[in-house]
Amino acid sequence: MEGASFGAGLAGAAVDPVSFAKRPQTLLRVVSWVFAIAVFGPIVNEGYVNSDDGPELRCVFNGNAGACRFGVTLGLGAFLACAAFLLLDLRFQQISSVRDRRRAVLLDLGFSGVWSFLWFVGFCFLTNQWQRTAPGPATTQAGDAARAAIAFSFFSILSWVALTLKALHRFRLGTDMSIFATEQLGTGAGQDYPGYPVGSGVEGTETYQSPPFTETLDTSPKGYQVPAY
Repeated sequence: MEGASFGAGLAGAAVDPVSFAKRPQTLLRVVSWVFAIAVFGPIVNEGYVNSDDGPELRCVFNGNAGACRFGVTLGLGAFLACAAFLLLDLRFQQISSVRDRRRAVLLDLGFSGVWSFLWFVGFCFLTNQWQRTAPGPATTQAGDAARAAIAFSFFSILSWVALTLKALHRFRLGTDMSIFATEQLGTGAGQDYPGYPVGSGVEGTETYQSPPFTETLDTSPKGYQVPAY
């Protein structure tokens, strides 16, 4: 029953791989996972160029090593988080405790919100440092990698904001406790409970008989006489 408990049905229900893969939340996580690779991958491979003053490598973003480290950390963290949350989504149907489901959704909501903000900060930071970068042969060589990291940082903002809204929607759904009554008792919402069948050990009112020993007792039985004194 989709949406019955924080966006999922009762615990123990089988998960359809095709339906799971087509869920908007799953698609958003995969897209965010790809965007994360597109951010830290170019920085790791081509984000460090030869310095004009010596053989040591410097960050392509205005020589600021902090910008490269921030981009790599942000992308790698998003990459690992997407993989972890995909596994959590896959196992979410098997979580029987409503409290544990609530904690999982809150974790998703909090992390997605924080990472959306960090992606915004990262996009502004990398863009600012790239604008301050002096032109040169090394900068021209690594320019495509730098621009790709900036572009996919912006795209990551959108995907993680969408994940945050999706988690917020799941949290607002909460748990519909009526499913436990309808599913476990096996009765419909407006169906009356069946009465006791005749002959089941509990007799109906129409077969009820007066209890024994309730006849009116004769206070002066026949054949008995009060003795005269």
